[in-house]
Amino acid sequence: MPATQTRTSRSVPAPAGHRLPDAAPISLILTFKPPYDWAAMIGFLAARAIRGVESVQAGGYARSITLGGAVGTMFVRPAERRHALAATIRFPTSAALPVVTERIRRLFDLDADPAVIGAHLAADPVMAKLVAARPGLRVPGAWDGFELAVRAVLGQQISVGAATALAGRLVAAYGDTLPGAENSALAGVSHVFPAPERIARVENLGAVIGMPRSRATALAALARAAAADDTLFEPGLGLEATARLRALPGIGEWTAQYIAMRALREPDAFPAADIGLLRAMATAAGRPTPAELLARSAVWRPWRAYAAVHLWASSSEV
Repeated sequence: MPATQTRTSRSVPAPAGHRLPDAAPISLILTFKPPYDWAAMIGFLAARAIRGVESVQAGGYARSITLGGAVGTMFVRPAERRHALAATIRFPTSAALPVVTERIRRLFDLDADPAVIGAHLAADPVMAKLVAARPGLRVPGAWDGFELAVRAVLGQQISVGAATALAGRLVAAYGDTLPGAENSALAGVSHVFPAPERIARVENLGAVIGMPRSRATALAALARAAAADDTLFEPGLGLEATARLRALPGIGEWTAQYIAMRALREPDAFPAADIGLLRAMATAAGRPTPAELLARSAVWRPWRAYAAVHLWASSSEV
């Protein structure tokens, strides 16, 4: 769906005082097919916001953005009286706007058709109740595939809060300061996420940010792979692309499927070993095994990623 653009932020005001050098504000109206569960989306992002890079404030989502070595910010919130999100972009060059727009649409899953997806999932009685309760759920995406993959590795076998803290330490240690951050009213947005090349050069990464050596080794390998192949997290590659991820040290099926859901934008990705999904599908007989849940998920194809989001929401894991 096309975006409506204006050169000022009058229709979509960002918090007053937001300034970046050589970056006039650009406002966008990004439409979607209703319904849209903004509360669930912003709640998911807020729980995982990386300190210094992302912030949920004033009813919206703010973050630093990088493209081609240039840096800027974005602030996104629901548009008034429209089935749309309103975005205020600060970026040095307007030539990047099409790419920025595309990334925002992927991040907020604006091209999904909830009627089609919901109708398919609702054919299963278990899922029908969940869809009826939350018809506008979307699959949260990511601004950058490498950033999301790092977060997925950091989150292996620990809580959401612990993974978020580790990501914040990584940014504090190796992320560049956002130009003009001291004059920005986007509270908490002060750094850009470190590029893969930067992380790949780090020695003793585990000791610096406080994580097991095996996970630090996996993170370093991921950074080297991303630096060598800029298509590693290209959206639209399909589930087959998870094989490349699983070939990396420390990347198992859960991590690969989670990356596929949020970075590769694969609607049929499904991390069957996820504890939140297993808990949500528990019965009086107990929780299913990952293999049992994977078999059970066959009826939700090709929209298993959306089924996962509904299950997370039902067990308060969103």
